[in-house]
Amino acid sequence: MDDQELIERLIKRELKFHELTRYVDASKAAELRRRALEAVTGHELREVGVFSFDADRAEKANIENLIGAAQVPMGVAGPVDVKGSYAEGAYYIPLATTEGALVASVNRGCTAINRSGGAVSSVMHDGMARAPVLRARNTAHARDALEFIDNNRTRLKEIAESTSRHLIMDDIQSWIIGCNIFLRMVYRTGDAMGMNMATIATDAVVKFLESELGLEHVALSGNVCVDKKPSALNLILGRGKTVISEVVLSREVVTGVLKTTPERMAELVYRKCWIGSALAASYGFNAQFANIIAAIFIATGQDAAHVVEGSQGFTTAELTEDGDLLFAVTLPSLQLGTVGGGTGLATQKEALQLMGVHGSGDPPGTNAMKFAEIVGAAVLAGEISLIGALGARDLAEAHQRLNR
Repeated sequence: MDDQELIERLIKRELKFHELTRYVDASKAAELRRRALEAVTGHELREVGVFSFDADRAEKANIENLIGAAQVPMGVAGPVDVKGSYAEGAYYIPLATTEGALVASVNRGCTAINRSGGAVSSVMHDGMARAPVLRARNTAHARDALEFIDNNRTRLKEIAESTSRHLIMDDIQSWIIGCNIFLRMVYRTGDAMGMNMATIATDAVVKFLESELGLEHVALSGNVCVDKKPSALNLILGRGKTVISEVVLSREVVTGVLKTTPERMAELVYRKCWIGSALAASYGFNAQFANIIAAIFIATGQDAAHVVEGSQGFTTAELTEDGDLLFAVTLPSLQLGTVGGGTGLATQKEALQLMGVHGSGDPPGTNAMKFAEIVGAAVLAGEISLIGALGARDLAEAHQRLNR
């Protein structure tokens, strides 16, 4: 069939969008889908069709029914000086966003950090979780099954780790609710964000438990993972990388760069981030974690929905004996990777390369750790800048000045 015949069949719904690749390659299929949509809707999709990534690669790994791309402006902040176990040096931060003033804000925070000696970032915990729910015949059966699981952790670990040479099972957390068993299985997944790896490993364990114990597999994810939803569990136990980044802001930097005082910033964190968040029953005791995480995730090909968990966390600020300001961010649930998913797409790959973290680290896992420490410092910069702007009462002025 020629192009026009394929388009007509799409319009008549005689051919489904996903079936196009039986006849043409991915790039041509995207073009024909656009042309069919233009004919049906009467609206041109010229800009949607402008992109540089490999269409075949994208359709195999990232997208179905490809028609093009949604372009998001990308800016750069920094560099920011980071002192971590994996990240050591000055790093530029790619930020893809449509929110005016965000890059400028993070950039100002980087300046404050650099003039205060740099950010100290640490990954405190690393563990991707997947939590199936299984049904027992009754509570006695559930109790006996859990006893078996506790006594056979080594065997379950062997089964899980047989699914990938990059995966290590670290823990199985368990709860019984009536006759329902929830098993939160926690893994280290190298440089990958690891959700797919954790899912495959957990599936193998569940199949074993079904055959051994007569449990019924209800769902491979029982919502205790907790994936892409706000939760106290992830806030407390963490999921992905748990990162802390801190800096001692000198009084001179606070007054000179941020145009406020350490006392004013500490009070703002207390009243805004803590009392205000408590009043709202928010799990985000911070000013704008999600802003920075979303912009970095979009720029680097992360799963953007994990901004939900990344937005949960704590900003703290306290005066030192010398009158300076110890400012820190704690991100309990930062899910990211430097291989897999969208990290192999052209522009996302370049953004990761800009920070020196694309691909697998040597040894494996070190690039993702390095990336997490850089993201922690970037979030720290964003928090410092916004709290500083609120302290100086120039937030609205900054947006007006930048024509936002």
